[in-house]
Amino acid sequence: MRGKEDIEGFLERLDSGTAEVREAEPGIWLVRTTSGAEVIVHYAPPVVILRVTVMPLPADMTRQARLCRDLLGYNARDLVHGAYGLEGERVVLVDTLELENLDFNEFEASFDSLTLALATHLGALAPYRE
Repeated sequence: MRGKEDIEGFLERLDSGTAEVREAEPGIWLVRTTSGAEVIVHYAPPVVILRVTVMPLPADMTRQARLCRDLLGYNARDLVHGAYGLEGERVVLVDTLELENLDFNEFEASFDSLTLALATHLGALAPYRE
């Protein structure tokens, strides 16, 4: 099983070593890419969790329903790794990877999938921002 040091090594290699990585708490890192995406990486054996806060939920229930429908469509059509979800009053993009046989290529693919989805979908999600 991969340890905390392995995840730290994976983080150092992201974006060919250009991502800004800061350990916020033991086992929790904030990763800022050169494109400005911010991903939280949480080492929580037996898994590692990658999470991006996308936006707050709109207050209007009709807009919330349309947003959730759009997010479910993105989950079904566009995402290879992870899924959109709700955490309290926020929309998040999350992926969970098992540490048992995790390698850098799988970690990088998940990270890249989340940041690409964020970049691709932000324009379509913009009308839901308040």
